[in-house]
Amino acid sequence: MKIHEYQARDLLASYNIPVPAGEVITSADQAVQAYKSIVKDAGSTLAVVKAQVFAGGRGKAGFVKLVNSPDEALEAAKFMLSNKMVSAQTGADGLEVNKVLIAAGVDIANREDGNPDEYYLAITTDRNSRVNTLIASREGGVEIEQVAHDNPDAIIKTTIHPILGLQPYQAREVAFKLGFKGKQIGQAVKIMLALAKLYTDKDCSIAEINPLVVTDATEANPHGQVMAIDAKFNFDDNATFRHKDIAALYDPTEDNPAEVRASKMGLSYIALDGNIGCLVNGAGLAMATMDTIKLFDGEPANFLDVGGSATEEAVTEAFRIILSDEAVNGILVNIFGGIMRCDIIAQGIVNAAKEIGFTIPLVVRLEGTNVDAGRKILEEAAGDLPTLQAASDLGDAAQKVVAAVG
Repeated sequence: MKIHEYQARDLLASYNIPVPAGEVITSADQAVQAYKSIVKDAGSTLAVVKAQVFAGGRGKAGFVKLVNSPDEALEAAKFMLSNKMVSAQTGADGLEVNKVLIAAGVDIANREDGNPDEYYLAITTDRNSRVNTLIASREGGVEIEQVAHDNPDAIIKTTIHPILGLQPYQAREVAFKLGFKGKQIGQAVKIMLALAKLYTDKDCSIAEINPLVVTDATEANPHGQVMAIDAKFNFDDNATFRHKDIAALYDPTEDNPAEVRASKMGLSYIALDGNIGCLVNGAGLAMATMDTIKLFDGEPANFLDVGGSATEEAVTEAFRIILSDEAVNGILVNIFGGIMRCDIIAQGIVNAAKEIGFTIPLVVRLEGTNVDAGRKILEEAAGDLPTLQAASDLGDAAQKVVAAVG
């Protein structure tokens, strides 16, 4: 589960991690008042207007704008709320913007080389070591994947003990490596420890601050203030039942409607760009099915796992979800009957197909318990379902569906 930047800022603040003041709006009419409220106590007219969408590349797309007056804030909000954001992460169709964050601007200090004093800080699970890991870099404000590719030595990784958690000495060591000085070190250490606690407390899958910045020196802060000005959080869906505060932050308008619909039925569905719909039981088998379709020059339209004990109702809804994608012009069903018998699965598929009324090719491959009885049911149903084809194995099924869609 993902949340918006403004929600991530609130979460950071609740763990005493400094963030600039901000206010989220849903209408351009609210922009002027929000701007005035933000800059009133900021000591500066600078503010930033940022589209709240689940995608990166907002700055390059023109959906992050610095403003210095109420009129500029209004103009920026109008633009963002009336245009789709298109970036490398959204695809050509772009994303609608329903919320905009107006936040106080921050005067970021410059390093000796003239570059902004920005850092990357995150915690996630290292798949190789299978433990939570603190990741940090002096190259903040850019995509960490690009940094890792271009300059892997710029990435600092620190393993977090699964019971003891991140230790203060580890955070201090990272702060020194990042080049923090004076009181900045203590500030950075507190932020790292707080982020580690937040990550564990809320069952995050990633907690990311990018960038973490040092502000210009002032009389009150002669060394500058270490502060988070952007953040991203993902949460373990399987753990949200014990975090009602986090579950309440979920915004279904930012997710694919078909994926939301599938989730309500207990189905795992992810939309893709192909034209062959896939209905499979088991995540591994679903991946193998998509790979085999690709092997025979086809393009899967989705990943869809109906689970090991799929009901007829779930199969029917799965078909409806697949067919809601106008690009789909053929469906491959690949079921291994373990706990659930193939004859019951076959009858469910036939009933669902008849209820929906198929007009596109439907290729079904069954294997497992009572497979012969299941195949017989499919053969007998062929008269009522002229688009239905039975397949002997996965390779045969993939070839048939690819041929059927042309």
